[in-house]
Amino acid sequence: MDTATTGAYDDVRPAPRALATEAVHAGRDDLARQGLHAPPIDLSTTYPSYDSRGEAARIDAFATDGADPVGPPVYGRLGNPTVARFETALARLEGTESAVAFASGMAALSAVLLARSATGLRHVVAVRPLYGCSDHLLTAGLLGTEVTWTDPAGITDALRPDTGLVMVESPANPTLTELDLRAVAHACGSVPLLVDNTFATPVLQRPAEQGARLVLHSATKYLGGHGDVLAGVVACDEEMAGRLRQIRFATGGVLHPLAGYLLLRGLSTLPVRVRAASASAAELVRRLASDPRVSTVHYPRIGGAMIAFEVRGDPHELISRVRLITPAVSLGSVDTLIQHPASISHRIVDADDRRGAGVGDKLLRLSVGLEDVDDLWSDLDQALGERTRVPVGAAEATG
Repeated sequence: MDTATTGAYDDVRPAPRALATEAVHAGRDDLARQGLHAPPIDLSTTYPSYDSRGEAARIDAFATDGADPVGPPVYGRLGNPTVARFETALARLEGTESAVAFASGMAALSAVLLARSATGLRHVVAVRPLYGCSDHLLTAGLLGTEVTWTDPAGITDALRPDTGLVMVESPANPTLTELDLRAVAHACGSVPLLVDNTFATPVLQRPAEQGARLVLHSATKYLGGHGDVLAGVVACDEEMAGRLRQIRFATGGVLHPLAGYLLLRGLSTLPVRVRAASASAAELVRRLASDPRVSTVHYPRIGGAMIAFEVRGDPHELISRVRLITPAVSLGSVDTLIQHPASISHRIVDADDRRGAGVGDKLLRLSVGLEDVDDLWSDLDQALGERTRVPVGAAEATG
């Protein structure tokens, strides 16, 4: 039987361990004591309780500060033991006190915005580019927020008394632009900084160590890593986590236990996957940058498995010609994906704003998977078309 509660079950933190070790063991530390090797999947939506007074007291405590109820689980919308394991593990990897999982990355971001707006802090300062739907959520004011877009140097001047959040993404989707997160955090002053760390993952950077109070992941991507989970998560301090749990309980954006199990399993190979895919990406960057059919290649200094590049020809033709690489939205899977951001992931952003953020009409985004790098290059090479039909000259490399 899984003795985990919906909270930090028997969570005595071990001595500091390497990230690769935490990826394998965090969230599973109690299994051996239960005679288990694989973590159980608890699919219960509700749980029996013969102590209704005690249950009422626990619910009252949750209503006060959003802390995980001590004792057995209560109800699936309040929390789940399998999901709690993933939350514990992700918090360890990001170096935060807590983490709160949601049904999608957008549900996670929505919860953060609602949590800040509920305190009267409806204004958000943000730096483009962000993921297209994040941009749209802020711009459209669907949750009653107001956004001021600025560059990193303008963050301090953009702050107002009602500013509740500063949001950035580094490396950014899809241009892979990097920010000095420590400098950004300093510019925020007392306003919480949220960093979308989906592209980098804690394998490449841990924003909380550089001053971010909230670290957002579309867990659908690298954390799951196999294209079969839809999820989001926010790593943060316990005070913020309590408020997010209350929002999750009230709005119902909960993560399914099976997804929580798959995410915990995905974390165990996260460092290996990211490093292997990053090595292939670096080699593809080298080849693309010297190819006359490519005008510009974007690749972050911290590395990673994401590449953005602009072709001299028609990007839609390249999309139509790939055979091994999958033309699809999303990223971070074991197989390589390519997409045209201006047509899909950032289509919802105003065209002028999109182009102003560097998301041009010839830009392609490549999420490098775990295939052999020569096979990937062979597919890209044929999809790029004949070399003789393009101007001679090396591509410009950025990053």
